[in-house]
Amino acid sequence: MSETNENQTPAGEGTHRDRVRAELARRNAEAFGGGGPKRVEKQHAEGKLTARERIDVLLDPGSFTELDRLRVHNCSDFGMDMKRIAGDAVVTGHGLVNGRPIAVFSQDFTVFGGTLSRVFAEKVCKVMDLATKVGMPVVGLNDSGGARIQEGVDSLGGYADIFLRNTLASGVVPQVSCILGPCAGGAVYSPALTDFILMAEKTSYMFITGPEVIHAVTREKVTKEALGGADTHNAVSGVAHFKGLDDRDVLQECRRLLSYLPSSNREGPPAEPPRDRADRDVEGIEDIIPDDIRKPYDMTAIIRRVVDNGSFYEVQKFQAKNIVIGFARLAGRVVGIVANQPQHLAGCLDINASVKAGRFVRFLDAFNIPILTFEDVPGFLPGTGQEYGGIIRHGAKLLYAYCEATVPKVTVITRRAYGGAYDVMSSKHIRGDFNYAWPTAEIAVMGSEGAVRILYGRELRGIEDEEDREERRRELVNEYEEKFGNPFKAAELGFVDEVVEFKDTRRRVIGAFDVLKDKRVENPPRKHGNIPL
Repeated sequence: MSETNENQTPAGEGTHRDRVRAELARRNAEAFGGGGPKRVEKQHAEGKLTARERIDVLLDPGSFTELDRLRVHNCSDFGMDMKRIAGDAVVTGHGLVNGRPIAVFSQDFTVFGGTLSRVFAEKVCKVMDLATKVGMPVVGLNDSGGARIQEGVDSLGGYADIFLRNTLASGVVPQVSCILGPCAGGAVYSPALTDFILMAEKTSYMFITGPEVIHAVTREKVTKEALGGADTHNAVSGVAHFKGLDDRDVLQECRRLLSYLPSSNREGPPAEPPRDRADRDVEGIEDIIPDDIRKPYDMTAIIRRVVDNGSFYEVQKFQAKNIVIGFARLAGRVVGIVANQPQHLAGCLDINASVKAGRFVRFLDAFNIPILTFEDVPGFLPGTGQEYGGIIRHGAKLLYAYCEATVPKVTVITRRAYGGAYDVMSSKHIRGDFNYAWPTAEIAVMGSEGAVRILYGRELRGIEDEEDREERRRELVNEYEEKFGNPFKAAELGFVDEVVEFKDTRRRVIGAFDVLKDKRVENPPRKHGNIPL
């Protein structure tokens, strides 16, 4: 019997390892290659990145850890058993954005058109479960042809599994959807259940039924872009919150959005070292607000002067422009902004504004983000269109959201605060913590002109001479303005904590949030309330 060198590899072991390693390399290469060079080239020709390229743009360099790279679908019908690609049609895993962990899934249109299979859904559900369990945001990069027809109800069941997780994760971890290609039919409901939707111009769209079906059923002709493109959903429907020029622009926008959001409802939003003096005067406000109460001004100019320089990040800026929502920083700490916009519809609350702001307030409250409200509201928008559309119900959504919110709430009344709209905009009566007013504020049931018509209408109608009637009307208007066209009655009653000078606003607001940083309020025990949906 010959001696065996002790360093010699036992027969067959090295060969087996080599085979296994070669097979692993083959499968990884298959997964990394997606649907192959031709489909990747077509994706690029359409102005879109691949699923993996999108992840590289979204995440910090080198931070991505992939899960389930080698999973394949298990469908054998329609010859699908001969068409299996490692990873199927979605790339899933976790990584870092600005050094903070997130979960991500990126649908791969180059593989089976990005269609959702049972395995696809299981991969997505796994990272969503992980995110909910450990407390990190979920970002979905959507580019899919919808349900995989070859799998039938198994695919539909996969969608429902994702919908359930979207719902259970709501208010637990932030969920963000980037629409970077088609999103149609049942596929739109998962993004609709998430907190924020970002869309790419010209290459993304969302709709329940496409142009062909609409034309077949109603004979109406409409393009994909007009029906469900980025402009439509940002400006008309309000389904989307942001839009970008292309994939890269949307993904950079997503990174900026995440910089304002906490990882979960277990913590507050991320603070930064202050880049602006907390005690600085706010300059220029008196030049922005006109003396004539009927003239508009740009509320965002006010916001930008009060918050940390360059920190205001507006959300849903193209829809319901009569109200402004967004994120900002005060002394480095994140706050949510809700503000009436006098430049549009005089800042009135209407259906779209109420829904837009109401949902945002609920998001802020769910994720421990303090709310700063700037108020200049003459009331709810009148008209049959609003009444028939359900302004009572929709307006109540914003009222409900503010009433329910337990996070710190600070309000600054800049000019008009009339009627029920005054109550709605985080008034002291619905648990506003600190309520300030500027000297320009008017807090009343309605404007002086309308009040005089109601209070003195009979008297004025009894004056036959037109000039005398107009002189008396102006006299009554001035009397009403002297008595109610100011913030002092509300201050006397304690409904306004302080009438502050314009220049002191930043100091007061930052000081208020400092006092409120340890605020603890609990709503009555219940399963959940019944918001007027």
